[in-house]
Amino acid sequence: MSKTIWIINQYAGSPHIGMNFRSYYLAKELQKEGHAVTVIAGSFSHLFTHPPEVTHTFTPQEVEGVPYLWVKLPKYSTSKSFKRLWSMLLFSLKLFFFNPYSLHKPDVIIISSLSLFPVLNAYLYSKLFRAKLIVEIRDIWPLSLVELGNISPSHPLVLLLGWLERFAYKRADAVVSLLPKAKEHMVSKGLDPDKFVYIPNGINLKELQQPQALSSEIITQIPKDKFIVGYAGTLGIANALEHLLHAALLLKEVPAIHFVIVGNGSEKTALINFVQTKQLYNVTFIEAIAKTQIQSMLQYFDLCYIGWHRYALYRFGISANKLFDYMYAQKPIVHSVDAGNDPVVDAQCGISVAPEDPKAIADAIMMIYAMPEYERRTMGHNARTYVVEHHSYEVLAHTYATLL
Repeated sequence: MSKTIWIINQYAGSPHIGMNFRSYYLAKELQKEGHAVTVIAGSFSHLFTHPPEVTHTFTPQEVEGVPYLWVKLPKYSTSKSFKRLWSMLLFSLKLFFFNPYSLHKPDVIIISSLSLFPVLNAYLYSKLFRAKLIVEIRDIWPLSLVELGNISPSHPLVLLLGWLERFAYKRADAVVSLLPKAKEHMVSKGLDPDKFVYIPNGINLKELQQPQALSSEIITQIPKDKFIVGYAGTLGIANALEHLLHAALLLKEVPAIHFVIVGNGSEKTALINFVQTKQLYNVTFIEAIAKTQIQSMLQYFDLCYIGWHRYALYRFGISANKLFDYMYAQKPIVHSVDAGNDPVVDAQCGISVAPEDPKAIADAIMMIYAMPEYERRTMGHNARTYVVEHHSYEVLAHTYATLL
């Protein structure tokens, strides 16, 4: 039976608008299953590359085939600015003045964190329309603030978010987690264990099967006749790229191996400065490319790298879109991680090593470099098979549909 679904996600973007893509892709797949979906999102995010143009507090707009309702929000400069926190509060406050009858009556309301503030709005709307409430947790707040941001557990913001977290777990009809090992934590905060559902991040197969070609300007920047160790994604603190560069320093005297780092982010200047200071001629930086070009870029890599810091928070698991892009590209992967799960190990598609260990990263690179070509191809085949079977949005949306 078809359902009318609202997805409330302040940071919901689209392939054209920019990250975050999950709500958009889930909406597209749920539409294919006959459901009517509207995404309610904020008009600005620091991750948007092409923010929507809005003129009113609430602006309905069709975004690449999906109905959106944009809530007008002010711009801010960085992810850690006070203005970003204010935009989170403002998104929820404005939703209290939104006329819910301007949209079709929902059968299901999905509220997707990062921010937990709109949980209150979603709960009130679910009661108003007698709709099922599904809470989707992408990041565990306020624990992320405490363990990653070093904010005191007694800080008023942490206490408020802790109350919202417990409220969400208690009131939801189901709680979807992108992290496979989060159940125990959520149960400790009051979640009925039967309400826990694991639905990870995913890939859009149609988009990956029709990649956009790279320009000749980009292609000429990729070294020829080298074994390319590649990274494509955000150059941020969380991506632990400094350890990859230290591995490049260790492999400086191996002329056949070259490192290519594609993307932009807050750490790019520091990373470039390190390369210049150490005279690492085996490292090339390339500007960020369109999401639709990622698969074209990955075909030039012989090995893909993804790394994490050693954070206790990762005990609940990881679910990185970048990793799944690598897997679909059929490339062997060096994964520098210590987490509650490891898709690279599960798929048998690369080598996993401890985080923050440049020597271990360098050794893993050398192991894959020294492998016969057929062994690398086998890893690549394993990678694509695994990601298509477990992480395509068709599969994930079907799992979601069973909750509706």
